[in-house]
This record gives sequence, C-alpha cells and structure tokens, in this order.
Amino acid sequence: MTKILLADDHPIIVSGVEALLRNSRYELAGTFTDGAAAMRALQELSADIIVLDLRMPGCSGLDVLRGMRTACDDRPVILLTAEIGAADADEAIRLGAAGIVLKETAAESLLGCLDAVSRGETWFDEKLHDRAGAADKRSAAASPFSVLSPREREVADLVVKGLRNRDIAASLGISEGTVKIHLYRVYERLAVTSRTAGDSRPRLCARLSCRLIDSVASPSRWAVPGHRIY
Repeated sequence: MTKILLADDHPIIVSGVEALLRNSRYELAGTFTDGAAAMRALQELSADIIVLDLRMPGCSGLDVLRGMRTACDDRPVILLTAEIGAADADEAIRLGAAGIVLKETAAESLLGCLDAVSRGETWFDEKLHDRAGAADKRSAAASPFSVLSPREREVADLVVKGLRNRDIAASLGISEGTVKIHLYRVYERLAVTSRTAGDSRPRLCARLSCRLIDSVASPSRWAVPGHRIY
C-alpha cells in the first residue's frame, strides 16, 4: 500500500479524500488540519506521497513544500486547491510539486494524479492554466492589495485582528524579526507613510477595510459513489 499524508483544514475535504481512497491501493498514514502539524508529522510518519491544501491558516501548503525542499525532503507533493493564481502555481512547480488538483474535480482526478505521481510522473489539472489566469484577474480587480505576497497578506491580516508582532510570529511559526521585515514591506507597498510603528499599525488597519486572505471555504463538490457532498 502506498501511504498518503493529508493536510487540509476543511473536514468535508478530508472526508471526501478518505472516501475516495477507500478500497484503493492507497492508505492514509495521517490526516492533519494545519500545515504546522503536517510539518512535524513529516519527521515521524513514513508517508510516500504528501497531499496538501494550498491555503491553510498559519502554515500553508506552499509553506510546507518550501520547508520540505529546504530540509532536502524530496518526497512527492500534491497540492489541493479551490483556485490558484499564476504566481503560486509557478512557485509550486519551481519547488517540484508533483501535482496540482482542483478541489471541484478531485473526486474524478485525484486517484489518477496519485497513480501518475506513484509512477514518478507529474500531473496537473488541465483547467489549471485558465483558472490561474482568471483567479489573478479577479484578485487584481477585487482588491488593491494584490501587490502583497501571500505571507505579507497573512501578516497584515493578523495585524488587523489586533495581534502583536510576537503573537503573529508564534501564529505563523516565524521569528519576530521576520514579522517586522514583512510589515516593513507591507507598509512600503501600501504606501503607509508613517515612520513610527505606533502610528503605522493603526494606519494599516484603516487601509485594510476588507479581509486580505482568501480562504477556500467556498463549497467544493465531491462526487462520492451514489451521492454528492456539498
């Protein structure tokens, strides 16, 4: 049996994958609801293929993939996502992602992707190119903050929630110094011009009147034998 480590913060997706893998040649070595837990488990579990939600709170699927490659862990990684922008897709491919599966078609395509990856091949959803372009256009049109990187958006979002730098660092699993670097870039890119930290944070909060981080909480359809789960 080929062992799969799965990390996704949406129970309906986890249930869908569990149902999909039942009676297949794949078995779940472990399931996790956040990337940080998955990173820790990578050191303990002998999983053959890693399946990660692209966007999870705190530590995303891309963060886990980056951490694995930094640690010289070259096990194949498949990313699950409701949508993906071109920049994230390009980075995932550059980091050696073995597959990217759209959640709306995962019931039909995930097993095929796993089979291809098991053979040492790569597999990317055929809709990926069009979907990435459309996601980028929607993001740019919907938000003036599209200039921020995913990590910068996470940091800015936590500032809006009222977290202090050390709390943001603990939440994201990074150092407080790294938080300050991200915040400096956020201030610069969003033209928050005050030079004092005490004045910059409220100015930033005032600018961020909408939530910066797009979640994948929109309903994803999973076709399971005999019925659909929404």
